[in-house]
Amino acid sequence: MEIEIGLGKTGRRAYGIDDIAIVPSRRTRDPEDIDISWQCGPYSFELPFLGSAMDGVIDPKMAISIGKLGGVGVLNLEGIQTRYEHPEPVLERIASLPKDKATRGIQEIYEEPVKPELVKERITEIRESGVSVAASITPQRVEQYCGVALEAGLDILVIQGTVVSAEHLSARRNPLDMYKFIEELPVPVIVGGCASYHTALHLMRTGAVGVLIGVGPGYACTTRGVLGIGVPQATALADAAAARSRMLEETGRYVSVIADGGIRTGGEIAKCIACGADAVMIGAPIARAKEAPGHGFHWGMATFHPELPRGTRVEVGRVATIEEIVKGPAHENDGTLNLFGALRMSMATCGYETIKEFQRAEVMVAPALKTEGKAMQINQEVGMGKHGG
Repeated sequence: MEIEIGLGKTGRRAYGIDDIAIVPSRRTRDPEDIDISWQCGPYSFELPFLGSAMDGVIDPKMAISIGKLGGVGVLNLEGIQTRYEHPEPVLERIASLPKDKATRGIQEIYEEPVKPELVKERITEIRESGVSVAASITPQRVEQYCGVALEAGLDILVIQGTVVSAEHLSARRNPLDMYKFIEELPVPVIVGGCASYHTALHLMRTGAVGVLIGVGPGYACTTRGVLGIGVPQATALADAAAARSRMLEETGRYVSVIADGGIRTGGEIAKCIACGADAVMIGAPIARAKEAPGHGFHWGMATFHPELPRGTRVEVGRVATIEEIVKGPAHENDGTLNLFGALRMSMATCGYETIKEFQRAEVMVAPALKTEGKAMQINQEVGMGKHGG
């Protein structure tokens, strides 16, 4: 439904994940009977989960740990790991920067160029562990670094930017031909981000196996403030799911919708899937792991842009092991641990056996979901009263 913004402009009402609730169905199931596995091209994963390609989240060791837990960690091939032979002191320096100097300090650190030999070395390290290797490159650099990544044994390529389109135009250079590039690659490709029906559909038509949905919802992202663009995540996911249905109807090819950004709890993962997602890409919750490379800090991929940073460094702390965050057991009651145990329990409570079934769950607009009856928790800052609910 269009809402009048003014006499010359109308717009749709959009909803974020916090605005909706999942409605239980007429049946329930045992959690042990629930299948939350995810298929990405020829690869099958126990968990519908990608670790975000951010330097405070994924290094080779974390990618290996996530792979062994059943997900896939996506390494940023234009980040600290491929700019510095010894990244640990650099990551410690980023964590120690004063708050008022963090963005400028990060910009200076990322002035070091990417080294192709380090691209090969990092991918080889993950490859030798036996887990699937996924890595992210921006559209502007993908042709430059993709060859060495493939030679080193890359399994899944993620072409990723703040906003990625299938029809980039430029008067100064020949832009990437996404259709031709993906068609000629020997590995499956995930592309994103985007946040609308038409952009998602066009990206699906490039031959990608998955599309990242999310513009600006990330905890370290400032795109919505700096550029004024973005779509609340529940609406963006539902629109992308509609594009996936049209793609399937037109071609018989199923393309995964991947919710990217702004996810903190298992309940939020469940709501993303109920809105149409097949999997989630998460960063801040993983940056909170004791093993995470960011030393308790998390910063966005566009934080180091030399002219217009669109991310910030946020402190997330170090609260638990990566296994406790992903699979439990949880020793807190705020939903930030055992994320995928919570997803499994949500699906069981609502009676859905698989991810694709859960995408059909009923949802409703529920602005009082987090506050109704929770005055004591909010006043005492416990349970759902932590972190503003």
